[in-house]
Amino acid sequence: MNDSAEKTKEGWWRRLTGGLKRSSSALGGAISDLITKRKLDGATIADIEDVLIRADLGPDVAARAAAALGESRYASGISPDEVKTVVAAEIEKVLGPVAQPLAIDPASKPFVILVAGVNGSGKTTTIGKLAAKFRAEGKSVMLAAGDTFRAAAIEQLKIWADRTGAAFIARDAGADAAGLVFDALTAAKQQAVDVLLVDTAGRLQNRSELMDELQKIVRVMKKVAPSAPHAVLLVLDATIGQNALSQVEMFRKAVGVTGLAMTKLDGTARGGILVAIAEKFAVPVHFIGVGEGVDDLAPFSARDFARAIVGLDT
Repeated sequence: MNDSAEKTKEGWWRRLTGGLKRSSSALGGAISDLITKRKLDGATIADIEDVLIRADLGPDVAARAAAALGESRYASGISPDEVKTVVAAEIEKVLGPVAQPLAIDPASKPFVILVAGVNGSGKTTTIGKLAAKFRAEGKSVMLAAGDTFRAAAIEQLKIWADRTGAAFIARDAGADAAGLVFDALTAAKQQAVDVLLVDTAGRLQNRSELMDELQKIVRVMKKVAPSAPHAVLLVLDATIGQNALSQVEMFRKAVGVTGLAMTKLDGTARGGILVAIAEKFAVPVHFIGVGEGVDDLAPFSARDFARAIVGLDT
Protein backbone atom coordinates (compact mmCIF):
# COMPACT_ATOMS: atom_id res chain seq x y z
CA MET A 1 0.00 0.00 0.00
CA ASN A 2 1.47 3.41 -0.94
CA ASP A 3 1.70 6.31 1.51
CA SER A 4 -1.38 8.07 0.12
CA ALA A 5 -3.56 4.94 0.35
CA GLU A 6 -2.21 4.24 3.84
CA LYS A 7 -3.09 7.75 5.00
CA THR A 8 -6.56 7.46 3.47
CA LYS A 9 -7.13 4.16 5.30
CA GLU A 10 -5.82 5.59 8.58
CA GLY A 11 -8.06 8.63 8.17
CA TRP A 12 -11.11 6.45 7.54
CA TRP A 13 -10.26 4.21 10.50
CA ARG A 14 -10.13 7.27 12.75
CA ARG A 15 -13.50 8.44 11.44
CA LEU A 16 -14.99 4.96 11.77
CA THR A 17 -13.79 4.40 15.34
CA GLY A 18 -14.78 7.95 16.25
CA GLY A 19 -18.17 7.51 14.63
CA LEU A 20 -18.79 4.20 16.39
CA LYS A 21 -17.62 5.58 19.75
CA ARG A 22 -21.04 5.39 21.37
CA SER A 23 -21.65 1.83 20.18
CA SER A 24 -18.15 0.63 21.10
CA SER A 25 -18.27 2.34 24.51
CA ALA A 26 -21.57 0.64 25.31
CA LEU A 27 -20.57 -2.79 24.01
CA GLY A 28 -16.83 -2.88 24.69
CA GLY A 29 -17.26 -1.12 28.02
CA ALA A 30 -19.84 -3.64 29.21
CA ILE A 31 -17.59 -6.57 28.22
CA SER A 32 -14.61 -5.00 29.99
CA ASP A 33 -16.64 -4.41 33.14
CA LEU A 34 -17.72 -8.03 33.25
CA ILE A 35 -14.32 -9.58 32.54
CA THR A 36 -12.23 -7.43 34.85
CA LYS A 37 -14.36 -8.42 37.85
CA ARG A 38 -15.02 -12.10 37.16
CA LYS A 39 -13.64 -15.27 35.66
CA LEU A 40 -14.99 -16.59 32.37
CA ASP A 41 -17.45 -19.16 33.69
CA GLY A 42 -20.92 -20.10 32.49
CA ALA A 43 -22.61 -17.26 34.37
CA THR A 44 -20.21 -14.66 32.94
CA ILE A 45 -20.69 -15.99 29.41
CA ALA A 46 -24.47 -15.78 29.88
CA ASP A 47 -24.09 -12.17 31.00
CA ILE A 48 -21.91 -11.40 27.96
CA GLU A 49 -24.62 -12.91 25.75
CA ASP A 50 -27.16 -10.55 27.36
CA VAL A 51 -24.83 -7.61 26.70
CA LEU A 52 -24.62 -8.55 23.01
CA ILE A 53 -28.41 -8.81 22.72
CA ARG A 54 -28.83 -5.42 24.39
CA ALA A 55 -26.34 -4.01 21.86
CA ASP A 56 -28.86 -4.94 19.11
CA LEU A 57 -26.63 -7.61 17.55
CA GLY A 58 -29.55 -10.06 17.55
CA PRO A 59 -30.07 -13.24 19.60
CA ASP A 60 -28.56 -15.62 17.03
CA VAL A 61 -25.27 -13.76 16.74
CA ALA A 62 -25.14 -13.32 20.52
CA ALA A 63 -25.71 -17.05 21.04
CA ARG A 64 -22.96 -17.99 18.59
CA ALA A 65 -20.50 -15.60 20.21
CA ALA A 66 -21.35 -17.03 23.63
CA ALA A 67 -20.87 -20.56 22.31
CA ALA A 68 -17.48 -19.59 20.85
CA LEU A 69 -16.44 -18.19 24.22
CA GLY A 70 -17.62 -21.37 25.91
CA GLU A 71 -15.49 -23.47 23.58
CA SER A 72 -12.41 -21.29 23.91
CA ARG A 73 -11.19 -22.99 27.11
CA TYR A 74 -9.56 -19.83 28.35
CA ALA A 75 -8.03 -19.73 31.79
CA SER A 76 -9.69 -17.54 34.37
CA GLY A 77 -7.24 -14.78 33.48
CA ILE A 78 -8.73 -14.00 30.06
CA SER A 79 -8.43 -10.34 29.10
CA PRO A 80 -11.27 -8.13 27.88
CA ASP A 81 -9.52 -7.77 24.50
CA GLU A 82 -9.40 -11.55 24.09
CA VAL A 83 -13.17 -11.71 24.64
CA LYS A 84 -13.71 -8.78 22.25
CA THR A 85 -11.60 -10.57 19.61
CA VAL A 86 -13.85 -13.65 19.81
CA VAL A 87 -16.97 -11.48 19.56
CA ALA A 88 -15.52 -9.47 16.66
CA ALA A 89 -14.75 -12.69 14.78
CA GLU A 90 -18.38 -13.84 15.10
CA ILE A 91 -19.63 -10.43 13.95
CA GLU A 92 -17.26 -10.52 10.97
CA LYS A 93 -18.59 -13.96 9.95
CA VAL A 94 -22.07 -12.43 9.60
CA LEU A 95 -20.98 -9.21 7.92
CA GLY A 96 -18.37 -10.66 5.55
CA PRO A 97 -20.84 -12.05 2.99
CA VAL A 98 -22.90 -8.82 2.84
CA ALA A 99 -19.98 -6.39 2.62
CA GLN A 100 -20.29 -5.74 -1.11
CA PRO A 101 -19.44 -2.59 -3.07
CA LEU A 102 -22.08 -0.92 -5.20
CA ALA A 103 -20.86 -1.86 -8.67
CA ILE A 104 -21.84 0.46 -11.53
CA ASP A 105 -22.29 -1.48 -14.74
CA PRO A 106 -21.01 0.73 -17.59
CA ALA A 107 -23.13 -1.27 -20.05
CA SER A 108 -26.26 0.20 -18.41
CA LYS A 109 -26.33 3.84 -19.42
CA PRO A 110 -27.64 5.46 -17.39
CA PHE A 111 -27.12 3.17 -14.41
CA VAL A 112 -30.24 4.00 -12.39
CA ILE A 113 -30.07 4.00 -8.60
CA LEU A 114 -33.43 4.41 -6.88
CA VAL A 115 -32.87 5.68 -3.34
CA ALA A 116 -35.58 4.90 -0.78
CA GLY A 117 -36.09 5.32 2.95
CA VAL A 118 -38.24 7.00 5.56
CA ASN A 119 -38.19 10.69 6.39
CA GLY A 120 -35.10 11.75 8.31
CA SER A 121 -33.00 8.73 7.34
CA GLY A 122 -30.44 10.88 5.52
CA LYS A 123 -31.55 9.94 2.01
CA THR A 124 -30.94 13.24 0.25
CA THR A 125 -27.56 13.79 1.94
CA THR A 126 -26.52 10.25 1.01
CA ILE A 127 -27.44 10.94 -2.63
CA GLY A 128 -25.31 14.08 -2.54
CA LYS A 129 -22.33 12.19 -1.12
CA LEU A 130 -22.73 9.46 -3.74
CA ALA A 131 -22.87 12.10 -6.47
CA ALA A 132 -19.60 13.54 -5.17
CA LYS A 133 -18.04 10.06 -5.13
CA PHE A 134 -19.12 9.21 -8.69
CA ARG A 135 -18.07 12.62 -10.00
CA ALA A 136 -14.64 12.16 -8.40
CA GLU A 137 -14.39 8.91 -10.34
CA GLY A 138 -14.97 10.81 -13.57
CA LYS A 139 -18.57 9.69 -14.13
CA SER A 140 -21.34 11.96 -15.37
CA VAL A 141 -24.22 12.10 -12.89
CA MET A 142 -27.81 13.32 -12.90
CA LEU A 143 -29.87 13.88 -9.76
CA ALA A 144 -33.66 13.55 -9.98
CA ALA A 145 -35.66 15.27 -7.23
CA GLY A 146 -38.35 12.61 -6.89
CA ASP A 147 -39.28 13.78 -3.40
CA THR A 148 -41.87 16.19 -4.77
CA PHE A 149 -43.70 16.41 -1.45
CA ARG A 150 -41.12 18.66 0.17
CA ALA A 151 -39.79 21.85 -1.39
CA ALA A 152 -36.88 21.69 1.07
CA ALA A 153 -35.81 18.29 -0.28
CA ILE A 154 -35.81 19.63 -3.84
CA GLU A 155 -33.72 22.61 -2.78
CA GLN A 156 -31.31 20.45 -0.81
CA LEU A 157 -30.73 18.18 -3.80
CA LYS A 158 -30.20 21.22 -6.06
CA ILE A 159 -27.44 22.41 -3.73
CA TRP A 160 -25.74 19.00 -3.97
CA ALA A 161 -26.03 19.07 -7.77
CA ASP A 162 -24.40 22.51 -7.92
CA ARG A 163 -21.68 21.44 -5.49
CA THR A 164 -20.79 18.25 -7.34
CA GLY A 165 -21.30 19.38 -10.93
CA ALA A 166 -24.12 16.91 -11.48
CA ALA A 167 -27.04 17.54 -13.81
CA PHE A 168 -30.33 18.20 -12.01
CA ILE A 169 -33.98 17.71 -12.84
CA ALA A 170 -36.94 18.76 -10.71
CA ARG A 171 -40.53 19.95 -10.86
CA ASP A 172 -42.55 22.18 -8.60
CA ALA A 173 -43.38 20.81 -5.16
CA GLY A 174 -46.50 18.66 -5.37
CA ALA A 175 -45.86 17.49 -8.95
CA ASP A 176 -46.33 13.83 -9.88
CA ALA A 177 -43.19 11.98 -8.81
CA ALA A 178 -43.55 9.17 -11.36
CA GLY A 179 -43.88 11.71 -14.17
CA LEU A 180 -40.75 13.49 -13.02
CA VAL A 181 -38.80 10.21 -12.93
CA PHE A 182 -40.03 9.36 -16.45
CA ASP A 183 -38.72 12.71 -17.71
CA ALA A 184 -35.43 12.34 -15.81
CA LEU A 185 -34.70 8.88 -17.17
CA THR A 186 -35.61 9.95 -20.70
CA ALA A 187 -33.24 12.94 -20.46
CA ALA A 188 -30.46 10.87 -18.88
CA LYS A 189 -30.69 8.39 -21.76
CA GLN A 190 -30.57 11.15 -24.36
CA GLN A 191 -27.55 12.75 -22.68
CA ALA A 192 -25.74 9.39 -22.17
CA VAL A 193 -25.40 10.08 -18.44
CA ASP A 194 -23.41 7.43 -16.56
CA VAL A 195 -25.39 7.41 -13.30
CA LEU A 196 -28.92 8.61 -12.52
CA LEU A 197 -29.64 8.97 -8.79
CA VAL A 198 -33.36 9.22 -8.02
CA ASP A 199 -34.50 10.67 -4.71
CA THR A 200 -37.92 9.58 -3.44
CA ALA A 201 -40.28 10.92 -0.81
CA GLY A 202 -39.50 9.68 2.67
CA ARG A 203 -42.27 7.25 3.39
CA LEU A 204 -43.27 5.30 6.43
CA GLN A 205 -43.12 1.62 5.64
CA ASN A 206 -46.62 1.08 7.06
CA ARG A 207 -48.30 3.65 4.75
CA SER A 208 -49.52 1.47 1.90
CA GLU A 209 -50.46 4.33 -0.43
CA LEU A 210 -46.92 5.72 -0.23
CA MET A 211 -45.43 2.30 -0.92
CA ASP A 212 -47.84 2.03 -3.88
CA GLU A 213 -46.42 5.25 -5.28
CA LEU A 214 -42.89 3.89 -4.99
CA GLN A 215 -43.97 0.84 -6.97
CA LYS A 216 -45.53 3.17 -9.57
CA ILE A 217 -42.19 4.96 -9.98
CA VAL A 218 -40.54 1.62 -10.71
CA ARG A 219 -43.22 0.69 -13.26
CA VAL A 220 -42.83 4.02 -15.04
CA MET A 221 -39.04 3.62 -15.13
CA LYS A 222 -39.39 0.30 -16.91
CA LYS A 223 -41.33 1.98 -19.74
CA VAL A 224 -38.17 3.96 -20.56
CA ALA A 225 -35.55 1.35 -19.61
CA PRO A 226 -36.88 -2.18 -18.97
CA SER A 227 -33.89 -3.11 -16.79
CA ALA A 228 -34.23 -0.05 -14.51
CA PRO A 229 -33.76 0.52 -11.68
CA HIS A 230 -30.41 -1.24 -11.69
CA ALA A 231 -30.02 -0.75 -7.95
CA VAL A 232 -32.49 0.02 -5.17
CA LEU A 233 -30.59 1.54 -2.27
CA LEU A 234 -32.38 1.66 1.07
CA VAL A 235 -31.02 4.32 3.42
CA LEU A 236 -31.40 3.39 7.09
CA ASP A 237 -30.93 5.59 10.14
CA ALA A 238 -28.89 3.65 12.71
CA THR A 239 -30.40 5.58 15.62
CA ILE A 240 -33.78 3.83 15.23
CA GLY A 241 -32.38 0.47 16.36
CA GLN A 242 -34.79 -2.45 16.09
CA ASN A 243 -37.27 -0.48 13.93
CA ALA A 244 -34.76 -0.79 11.09
CA LEU A 245 -35.63 -4.48 10.79
CA SER A 246 -39.25 -3.76 9.88
CA GLN A 247 -38.16 -1.05 7.42
CA VAL A 248 -35.94 -3.51 5.55
CA GLU A 249 -38.76 -6.07 5.53
CA MET A 250 -41.36 -3.70 4.07
CA PHE A 251 -39.15 -1.99 1.50
CA ARG A 252 -37.87 -5.36 0.27
CA LYS A 253 -41.45 -6.49 -0.32
CA ALA A 254 -42.42 -3.24 -2.04
CA VAL A 255 -39.47 -2.57 -4.36
CA GLY A 256 -36.91 -5.34 -3.97
CA VAL A 257 -34.06 -3.62 -2.13
CA THR A 258 -30.67 -4.55 -3.62
CA GLY A 259 -28.44 -2.88 -1.05
CA LEU A 260 -28.23 -0.76 2.10
CA ALA A 261 -26.57 2.42 3.24
CA MET A 262 -26.64 2.94 7.01
CA THR A 263 -26.31 6.52 8.20
CA LYS A 264 -25.91 8.31 11.54
CA LEU A 265 -23.79 5.61 13.14
CA ASP A 266 -21.98 8.46 14.91
CA GLY A 267 -25.19 9.47 16.69
CA THR A 268 -26.11 6.22 18.40
CA ALA A 269 -25.01 3.37 20.65
CA ARG A 270 -27.17 1.04 18.54
CA GLY A 271 -24.81 0.41 15.62
CA GLY A 272 -25.08 -3.32 16.32
CA ILE A 273 -28.44 -3.32 14.53
CA LEU A 274 -26.51 -3.59 11.25
CA VAL A 275 -25.35 -7.04 12.38
CA ALA A 276 -28.92 -8.15 13.16
CA ILE A 277 -30.07 -6.91 9.73
CA ALA A 278 -27.28 -8.81 7.98
CA GLU A 279 -28.10 -11.95 9.94
CA LYS A 280 -31.82 -11.81 9.15
CA PHE A 281 -31.93 -10.54 5.56
CA ALA A 282 -28.44 -11.03 4.06
CA VAL A 283 -28.97 -7.84 2.00
CA PRO A 284 -25.70 -6.36 0.69
CA VAL A 285 -24.38 -3.45 2.74
CA HIS A 286 -22.77 -0.95 0.37
CA PHE A 287 -22.05 2.10 2.52
CA ILE A 288 -21.99 3.33 6.08
CA GLY A 289 -22.04 6.93 7.23
CA VAL A 290 -20.28 8.12 10.37
CA GLY A 291 -20.57 11.88 10.03
CA GLU A 292 -21.77 14.83 7.98
CA GLY A 293 -18.74 15.27 5.72
CA VAL A 294 -18.58 14.02 2.12
CA ASP A 295 -15.80 11.60 3.11
CA ASP A 296 -17.82 10.20 6.02
CA LEU A 297 -19.78 7.88 3.71
CA ALA A 298 -17.53 4.99 2.80
CA PRO A 299 -17.68 1.49 1.35
CA PHE A 300 -18.49 -1.04 4.04
CA SER A 301 -15.70 -3.24 5.45
CA ALA A 302 -16.82 -6.17 7.61
CA ARG A 303 -13.53 -6.57 9.49
CA ASP A 304 -13.12 -2.86 10.23
CA PHE A 305 -16.71 -2.52 11.43
CA ALA A 306 -16.53 -5.68 13.58
CA ARG A 307 -13.36 -4.56 15.35
CA ALA A 308 -14.43 -0.94 15.72
CA ILE A 309 -17.80 -1.75 17.25
CA VAL A 310 -16.28 -3.85 20.06
CA GLY A 311 -13.53 -1.29 20.66
CA LEU A 312 -10.50 -3.09 19.20
CA ASP A 313 -7.71 -1.53 17.16
CA THR A 314 -7.48 -2.31 13.48
